[in-house]
Amino acid sequence: MSDIIRRDPRAEWIARNRLHPLHAAMSAPVAETRGPSGLIRKNPHAVGFIGPNGIKRIDRMNASGPVGLGGRRSASVAKEVELPLHRVAQVDYYIAVVPDMVGGRLSGHDRDVIGQAHALIREIGGAGAVLAIVFGEHREEAFDTAGVDRLLQLEGAQYEGYAPELRVAALAQVEQCFSPRYWLLPDSIAGGFELGRRLAARIGERPATSVWQADSARCTGRGAGGTSDIARDTPRLLLLAEECAAPVDETRHEVLPLTLDEPVSCRVQIEDCGLVAVDPNAISLAEAEFILSAGNGVHDWDQFHRAAEVLGATEGASRVAVDDGHMPRSRQVGATGTWVTARVYLAVGISGAIQHLQGIGQCEKVVAINTDIGCDMVKRAALSVIGDSEEVLAELIRLVQAYRLEEVDHAA
Repeated sequence: MSDIIRRDPRAEWIARNRLHPLHAAMSAPVAETRGPSGLIRKNPHAVGFIGPNGIKRIDRMNASGPVGLGGRRSASVAKEVELPLHRVAQVDYYIAVVPDMVGGRLSGHDRDVIGQAHALIREIGGAGAVLAIVFGEHREEAFDTAGVDRLLQLEGAQYEGYAPELRVAALAQVEQCFSPRYWLLPDSIAGGFELGRRLAARIGERPATSVWQADSARCTGRGAGGTSDIARDTPRLLLLAEECAAPVDETRHEVLPLTLDEPVSCRVQIEDCGLVAVDPNAISLAEAEFILSAGNGVHDWDQFHRAAEVLGATEGASRVAVDDGHMPRSRQVGATGTWVTARVYLAVGISGAIQHLQGIGQCEKVVAINTDIGCDMVKRAALSVIGDSEEVLAELIRLVQAYRLEEVDHAA
């Protein structure tokens, strides 16, 4: 048989002709491949299809998918990939991480700190393990994929709220029991900066603050209001800035529970008197955790303000609503307004211009209320409610008031 490679003119013609029925089968690249680490990698060039006019289209609504009951097309189900499990059987040393756990869950800042801990373990070598210390109850379900090898949860009502003295006493006991090689805390206003400085004074360490780059020998932190860098030898206690390291995303970890040998005892001199009611609109948009934002689809503004009051949300708006005079310029969300990092962003009647989507890029959960199922905000949202905004907000106000009334009845 001849070794000469024969060309198939017909196949080449079909590959060039986007209107041919067999064009996709002839020219479509492989959509998914499994990499050397066992993870499935997606080929971005294989996403979508070429339309009749030669322009590539991405089928976000699965319009070309199979038709299910009632004539609706079923959404594509993402394939769950089980990440490789990382085990540390015999621990040589610990790197202790004290996450902020805002709202009872790991924040992006917390995950960056855990990623820095694993970066130090890779550099040092040996069987190192990341020990996470969590105070009180939590709602986090992804400690394994975040990179936690050992979890020490200190439960009890005494740890809830503002209790720095008791928490530092507990961390000092962790120091005695496990002798971590490094202590890593987020340098944040959520509590990490204060707890880290108190712990440093307790164990006699001079901490490095606002650290954005660190290894076992040297670390670099921001100084002079972020205008200069300060390099020094790496101490045992680091207060880390956001994006100090890449978070763990390719391995699962065991999250084995640990306990302290003795109960924590401490003379508490600071009493937490509870939360103080604050007007949500007195909070800056850049710092708000829950934002109710209005767009061109909102017509009953009295109802919108009432909904924000009942939900306890900070009010925001799109540029269209601000330009029309319904909201002040300080409440504009987007690239031309304020970039927000809310945990929950509820968009009412906002179509989703590119500048607005850029401004909410760091929000954890986006909920959209809109009548247009194909708008960009609905595509961006984790949860969408398709319907009239006035009807949805009225029902939302009713449900929240009924829930709070039920809580009052149970308390009585």
